[in-house]
Amino acid sequence: MAGNFFGDRRRRAPTQNEDDFHDDITSVSGPRPKPIPQRKLVIVGDGACGKTALLMVQSGQPFPEKYFPTIFENFVSTVDLPGNKKVQLSLWDTAGQEDYDRLRPLSYTDTDVVILVFELVGWDSYNNIQEKWAPELRHFLPNVPIILVGTKKDLRDDMVYASDKSTAVIPPSFGHQLMTRIGACQYMETSAKNNEGVNELFKTAAKIATKQSRRRNNRNCLVM
Repeated sequence: MAGNFFGDRRRRAPTQNEDDFHDDITSVSGPRPKPIPQRKLVIVGDGACGKTALLMVQSGQPFPEKYFPTIFENFVSTVDLPGNKKVQLSLWDTAGQEDYDRLRPLSYTDTDVVILVFELVGWDSYNNIQEKWAPELRHFLPNVPIILVGTKKDLRDDMVYASDKSTAVIPPSFGHQLMTRIGACQYMETSAKNNEGVNELFKTAAKIATKQSRRRNNRNCLVM
């Protein structure tokens, strides 16, 4: 009698109504969204060339009116690409001062794309691209594509600043020549202060980084 009282404890199959209930839950929730791919971007160049300002403006922060030397800083930016695609860029800022030459390469691990900057007013940072930065990147990141960027375009466009004969103003043609000499895949110009060319730069970087992750052994890149 005890066995009949407690009944059969074996798990019973769900009824048709229960199956319909579970199907309804699945149909309402829908498929899980695909995770946004992540790519790593490192920005390098002389100190005070506008590296941090570019990353801050791209990540939605205000343009920094005062300069503070950066040792290492990280930002995150989600970039929209054609075809309703998104890429999350992990933005790594680096120190350009010689004091950090030994520490800087620690940030290069697993980099997908490099933004190499010089300012469009003054020759020092321009000359250092070929003398210092390109050799360093070829040594530590031989297969990673480089986007060469001229910063502070607003200063070059400033007629008062441009009329100062004591300061060099670098024209776009010099940037393209330098791009060819160092083997960069693209040359672009920006003004973080005016938010000019910033979004276009990081969209280009996201496209290149996405392609680079598929072909790590190819240094050249093509942006469609």
